[in-house]
Amino acid sequence: MITNIDIAIIGGGPAGLCAAIEASKYNANVLLIERDSRLGGQLNKQTHKFFGSKRQYASIRGVDISDILINDAIKNPCVTIWTNATAIGVYEDGVITIEHENKYKKIKPATIIVATGASEKFLVFENNDLPGIYGAGAVQTLMNSYGILPAKEVVMLGAGNIGLIVSYQLIQAGVDVKAIMCTGPTIGGYLVHASKIRRMGVPIFTQHTVLKANGDDKLKSVTVTKVDDDRKPIKGTEFDITCDNLCISAGLSPLVDLLWQIGCKMKYSAKFGGHVPIRSKMLRTSVPNVFIAGDVSKIEEASSAMVEGHLAALSALLEAGIIKKTDEGVEERLNDLIGQLESLRSGDVAAKLKRGIAEVEI
Repeated sequence: MITNIDIAIIGGGPAGLCAAIEASKYNANVLLIERDSRLGGQLNKQTHKFFGSKRQYASIRGVDISDILINDAIKNPCVTIWTNATAIGVYEDGVITIEHENKYKKIKPATIIVATGASEKFLVFENNDLPGIYGAGAVQTLMNSYGILPAKEVVMLGAGNIGLIVSYQLIQAGVDVKAIMCTGPTIGGYLVHASKIRRMGVPIFTQHTVLKANGDDKLKSVTVTKVDDDRKPIKGTEFDITCDNLCISAGLSPLVDLLWQIGCKMKYSAKFGGHVPIRSKMLRTSVPNVFIAGDVSKIEEASSAMVEGHLAALSALLEAGIIKKTDEGVEERLNDLIGQLESLRSGDVAAKLKRGIAEVEI
């Protein structure tokens, strides 16, 4: 069993990478565990430029941010990185079991940061298992990571930021986006994204959903219906749209399995797509020495996940006694990170997010 680890970080996406970078500034012994063959997580397929401030890499593409963070993490000798490593379990005594390079390994770190992210939601409708129906993340991966055109004609179900951004990327790749729709009365994503789509002639239908997928051995069209204020289909409003791909962007669900296992107190949040851990403002869970960062704690933009990674690392270092709040620059750094999060969550768009956080924060 390996025991000389100050912080074990599970998840090598934007939150996990930033946690490793922050901890390494204080010469903490860090182990970063990533189940994929490459670090970076969702950043690796995000070709759009980020919003926010320069401190959150505004005007830089997600794929380039990934490279920056990876280089910053690997250059510090305090950081050990295991890729192709799956955290199998996290136990009450603080032991983590890992499958790494076809070997079963056990570690017992002083503190743990869980940054496992989230998974895509799927929807229930007739024939939803036909070939040609994908999640938006899968479409992004095919296009942006592997250079594969996923379809010729696409219908996008979901008008949040992901649905709008992926639609725009599809158009840029030469795909005919036939329509975008959402069940709500208003578009969920930023209007700047929606305006770009509309200027390109793509209709966006609010209060609409897919009732049925049509085709024998593959998708050929979808039957769309208008929905009422309770999001129930309105009879007589059905119409068909031909397409060979239905792209579903219906939100994300936090990947909290390891947090359940270790005994963290959880609470269901419809705003965040499922159960999320109860946490402090410093991102400590109800279990001592266990912290969270990124989409595993709530669904938000990658900019916030990165700031949370830095904050979780500082919190873990404080709890482990590696640094003290009275040390030079520590309290100032904490206040700065909290201020960055508050800035990212300002405005009317973030009001729902802030209410959700208040419900699970202690």
